[in-house]
Formats: sequence, C-alpha cells, structure tokens
Amino acid sequence: MHDYVNWLRHASPYINSHRDRTFVVMLPGDGLEHPNFANIVHDLVLLHSLGVRLVLVFGSRPQIEARLAARGLEPRFHRDLRITDSATLECVIDAVGHMRIALEARLSMDMAASPMQGARLRVASGNFVTARPIGVLDGVDYHHTGEVRRVDRKGIGRLLDERTIVLLSPLGYSPTGEIFNIACEDIATRAAIDLQADKLVLYGSERGLRDEAGKLVRELRPPQIPAYIERLVGTYQAELLDAAAQACKGGVRRSHVISYAEDGSLLNELFTRDGGDGTLVTQEQFEQLREATIEDVGGLIDLITPLEEQGILVRRSREVLEREIEQFSIVERDGLIIACAALYPIADSDSGELACLAVNPEYRHGGRGDELLERIESRARQMGLKKLFVLTTRTAHWFRERGFEPSGVESLPAARASLYNFQRNSKIFEKSL
Repeated sequence: MHDYVNWLRHASPYINSHRDRTFVVMLPGDGLEHPNFANIVHDLVLLHSLGVRLVLVFGSRPQIEARLAARGLEPRFHRDLRITDSATLECVIDAVGHMRIALEARLSMDMAASPMQGARLRVASGNFVTARPIGVLDGVDYHHTGEVRRVDRKGIGRLLDERTIVLLSPLGYSPTGEIFNIACEDIATRAAIDLQADKLVLYGSERGLRDEAGKLVRELRPPQIPAYIERLVGTYQAELLDAAAQACKGGVRRSHVISYAEDGSLLNELFTRDGGDGTLVTQEQFEQLREATIEDVGGLIDLITPLEEQGILVRRSREVLEREIEQFSIVERDGLIIACAALYPIADSDSGELACLAVNPEYRHGGRGDELLERIESRARQMGLKKLFVLTTRTAHWFRERGFEPSGVESLPAARASLYNFQRNSKIFEKSL
C-alpha cells in the first residue's frame, strides 16, 4: 500500500501535465497479437480517462503476411517497403479491416470488475489520411504502396475535442478514390507533426534502445540517432528511432520508444520521473545544470529541508533563499530540482564560500555533485576569486578527494570568520583556484 501511495503521489505532477495533451500512440501488428495487448488497451483507457487526447495508429504487417501465405502469394519488398500490387492490396484491405474492427470492439468493452468498467469510450476512424503513390523507385513499381500527403488535422482535432479516441489505420486515400498501403510508422510520425502532438509513443518488441554494452540508452537527441541507426541498420529498432527523430525535427517535443511485451511500459514511461525501460528522443534537455531563478525557491526548499532537519545543512528560511537565489546553481531533471550548490563571495577578499551542496538521495551516484562543484569553481574564477572555502560537518572526505585541504577559522577572511558558529563546529577546507 505504501508503494502504491508513493507512486501515485509522484505521478500526480504528470497526471496534471498530461491532461488535455495530444498523444499519438503507434502499435504495430505484432503488438496487437502479443499476449500483453489486453493490458496495453487498459493503459490506453486509463490515459483517456485522465484527460489525454488520444490518437491510436495501428499496423498489420504479420496479419498481411498470414493472408498472403493463405493465398499462396509471395511477399515482395524493396528498400524495406512492401510492393503492393492488386492481389496484395486485397490482402491488405482484408487484414486492416479485420484489425480495425477488432480494435473498436476491444475499446467498446465495458465489463464489470475490469479496467474497462464504466469507460464508455467513443472511437472514430475514417478517411483522415490523404495519400499519394510512391511510384517507381530504382525501376521498381510500388503499385498501391503510398506515402502520406496530408492528415486531416481539423477533422481529427474536432473529434479529440469531443473526447473521442481517433483510430488511424495504415491506409490512405487519394482524391481520385484510390487506396494506398502506408507504413504505420510514417502515418504516426506525420500525424504527430501535423497535429502538433505533445508526444509520439512508438511500441516495439525491445525494451528501449541498448548500447553496445547492453545498457539502456535512456535519452537521445535527434543528431545522435544516425550513429545508432547505422549500427542497427535493417532492424525494426532503427525504423522506430528514425520515426522518433523525424517527429522531433517536425516539432514534436518528445518521442518515446517502448516495448509492447512489457506490462505497464506505457505508464512507467509517462508517469515516473526517470521513465521505465524506454528510450526518450527529445530536442529538450531532460536534465540540465543551470543557475537558479526565483521560481526555483519552492523546489530548493523541498530538496534541502530534509538535510536541514538532519543537521547536515544550515537552516535557511524562504525569505533568505529568495534573497540569495542568485547565488545558487541547480540540476533540474524534468521539472524536479535534484541537486544544488551556492557560491557566496566573501566581502573584502578574493575568496568565496561554497555552501549548501545537496543532492537528492535517489540521484547521488550520477556525478551530479562533481558537476555542481565544477560549475561553482568556474563561476568563482569568472568573478576573479582565488580561493574557495567550504564548511562541512559530514562530508569532509568527499571534499578532500576533490582537492580541498584542511584549514581553520584563522584562515577565513575576517568577514566570514566573524560569523563562524563554534557550537556547530564545522570542519573548514580550502582550495586554491
């Protein structure tokens, strides 16, 4: 129960920030057939109930393959795109129509004692995607394989305003009445861009992107992605990363690559500060080191109050923090201040004091203290300071390991020595800059 309450409390900022936001979620055909699909539907219903404007794009590749095999037809591809001749198009229409109806039926459930109880969802699908033929590439005719020409932004927007889930199939229609088979990743990317969505969520089989050592790559920026795509060429992960990068370049703030095989991956990714096992692709900096502003006072109080209560830090009132906020540098992670440090120039001297260095206990093994120390030293040098003092009761070894030498009250500049609290009995260290 404690874990549940704690999770819900930490999720509340995201519940508020996601309300009335537009999310485009792409689920490939493999995900629709996975045993975890029912849980994914429940998670989507929860998003909807929390006020998220939801566009669901689905794929049907394995379902198309099954129908081709049943008819004895050989699938053909060029540049990883299906060549959709007339016979293949019949299989595509059959598969897509079957999956659309199955999805609508699943989203219409209202079973007692289930996550769907009382949901009463409205789902709409239709001719929201206008397509054009790819044509002939490298001498290969793609026939009825197409690409997105435009997405009906206004039509979809009106439905979202009415609290309707919009369902987009991997089909597009031309003004001349032709039907085109389109990759679901392309439709999801273009829909996210044209709708100015806040997020694009891309489901794949893998639990996020792994580096060469097998470690989860938690965050990427679009310029970093080509190197990963080159290493993953020919894999579905590469397609997802490319879609995420294109979306971000098109103005979508954040794209998430998560696993349809992992129960709860969507909720973990969207409602926890560090995400689940997914990879975030964003133009923004997920974690940044910057100087504090007056808006950060509340976050600073939340960070340092527990340490003040333990006697590790000297107590500072809100009024003091507001007055001295320009002295602070902070590390902010997705809206949460997880570390801070302050630099106080000492009057009538070329020295400064490093004070109030604090790191959230959950983030103490990521080198953030070292980053803040480096930032404070850099600021001190820019101010022309020659020496840095620090007074501490509990972290003497940490500072000694970083070049600080033991000192005494007699070494402090007079303006600071007169304020020394002998009852607190802090150890004094200094470092030449």
